[in-house]
Amino acid sequence: MSIFEAIILGVVQGLTEFLPVSSTGHLVLSRQILNIGGDLLLFDTMVHVGTLVGVFAVLWKDILAVLRKIVQPLTLYLIIGTVPAVVAVMVFRGSLERAFDTGNYLGFAFLGTSALLITAELLAKRAAKHGVRKPGEMNWLDALVIGLCQAVAVIPGISRSGATLSGALSRGLNRDLAARFSFMLSIPIILGAALFQFMELFGSDATPATDAAGGVGPAAIVVGTAVAAVVGFFAVRLMLKIVRERSLWGFAVYTGVLGVAVLIDQLWLGIVF
Repeated sequence: MSIFEAIILGVVQGLTEFLPVSSTGHLVLSRQILNIGGDLLLFDTMVHVGTLVGVFAVLWKDILAVLRKIVQPLTLYLIIGTVPAVVAVMVFRGSLERAFDTGNYLGFAFLGTSALLITAELLAKRAAKHGVRKPGEMNWLDALVIGLCQAVAVIPGISRSGATLSGALSRGLNRDLAARFSFMLSIPIILGAALFQFMELFGSDATPATDAAGGVGPAAIVVGTAVAAVVGFFAVRLMLKIVRERSLWGFAVYTGVLGVAVLIDQLWLGIVF
């Protein structure tokens, strides 16, 4: 992998991890377009760590508030929201890895993201008539619904942030609360996935570092991670502003058009897939 390709993938990961358009889906698509093959597990893990740095940089006050008082409702809600995705990954891990490697059903998944965002906006509009709920009014059922939506988003092409935002907005939560909880929920998921992948990569003393890197040079890994962190920082800030002040219709249109384009290529053209 060249430095230029690492920068491209870092930008894609940092931007799409928090915009409701699916980071895994865009990484699969980018790899296909750039014709980047091989085992990129270490690189993929590190760019996800980069985006995690971006979340910490933006939401450090929210994170510090949780760490200072672990025993509180928000901690419980984060746990409840995390468990469904963990279970889904454990049960369907093999199928998910094949889907990431091949890009099968990617077009349908992008369309699924579009449908989620449209449904969320319609339900949020209906919920607003009865009054949106603020942080103190969130409950365990809200967290469970959001967590189940996040579990669906383990499929490449289904946006994690889009799914969790959809779940939160459909429950009538305040838009700022929906965005912040969605991004807070990304922390245990990204951190857990990174730790698991590191254990898998370096769990055996017989596995050389070069094999674990899949042939990707250290410079490319460092650059990709740094780019993902910087772009992720601005993406989180941008998304918080968008969710508070605007609707998700634009993202729904984008993922819908992208899904149709990918399907046309997969089923007929074969230019990328």
